[in-house]
Amino acid sequence: MTTTLSTTGRRASTRRRTDRRLGGRRANLLYVPALILFALFTVYPLLKGVELSFTNWNGFSPRSSYVGFDNYLRLLHDANVRKTLANTLIYGVGSTLVQQILGLGLALALDRAMRGRNLARAIIYLPALVSPVVMGTMYYLFFQYNNGVLNDVTGWFGGEKVAWLSSANTALIIVVMVNSLQFVGVSMIIYLAGLQSIPWMYTEAAMLDGADAWQRFRYITLPLLQPAFATSIVLNLIGGLKLFDVIKVLTGGGPGYATNSLSTFISVTYFDAQSAGYASAMGVVLFLLIVVFTIAANTALNRRRMEEM
Repeated sequence: MTTTLSTTGRRASTRRRTDRRLGGRRANLLYVPALILFALFTVYPLLKGVELSFTNWNGFSPRSSYVGFDNYLRLLHDANVRKTLANTLIYGVGSTLVQQILGLGLALALDRAMRGRNLARAIIYLPALVSPVVMGTMYYLFFQYNNGVLNDVTGWFGGEKVAWLSSANTALIIVVMVNSLQFVGVSMIIYLAGLQSIPWMYTEAAMLDGADAWQRFRYITLPLLQPAFATSIVLNLIGGLKLFDVIKVLTGGGPGYATNSLSTFISVTYFDAQSAGYASAMGVVLFLLIVVFTIAANTALNRRRMEEM
């Protein structure tokens, strides 16, 4: 009897192991559709873009010829590329800094118990759900020279009209602010999640030790927000470096090429100049730029977190 029960138990155990193994294999098969889609719509276009960057394809002709690194050498001597590269860095770094400051400030303000807190959070996050094209159009109507809201209001008080979008310096600042204000709610939500994950006992212990509000923020809140900082900074940096929609609608890259980013300049080069190979080389440079900045930001933030720990 005992032998029979033992044999039955071993069979059941073997059957369970087999079921788990087969179940794991079936679960792995669920990744296949996602991998196929990722390969078709991400990996293949990326590899095709790299291939095109070594050709002189014009974007519509069935024929193209191999030109080696000529497109990349041309990038080094193109003043417009240098200008758009500088603008891209301004959009990426500038938008990231503004969003971190505003996002953290809003998160600290709305983390407290107050009436209308949830409504305020929803209102601040709402622009992130709106298309950047719509946001760009709204701010264009606000800043345009003739019949713009801002110039109309200043005119009521005797002020003169200002060509906000026709000056390179002011247009760059406006693009950074518009992008930051649209997505500051994302940073706020990330920091709110980080703040609410900090155990209250740490703050309570610091208060008992006589730490003031700044000391609690400096030595407790900031170190424990390092994962939130890493997430928010990397997301904002990637979004700023590949900024396209807002620039296209708000300034069109003008005046001249003064506000073009690499993304918008790629569009101009591909469709207007009909130089698809050269545009592909710019796309590869933009991809590498994002990869380098993302890795650098992650490395710096991880090193900072380890030092804090």
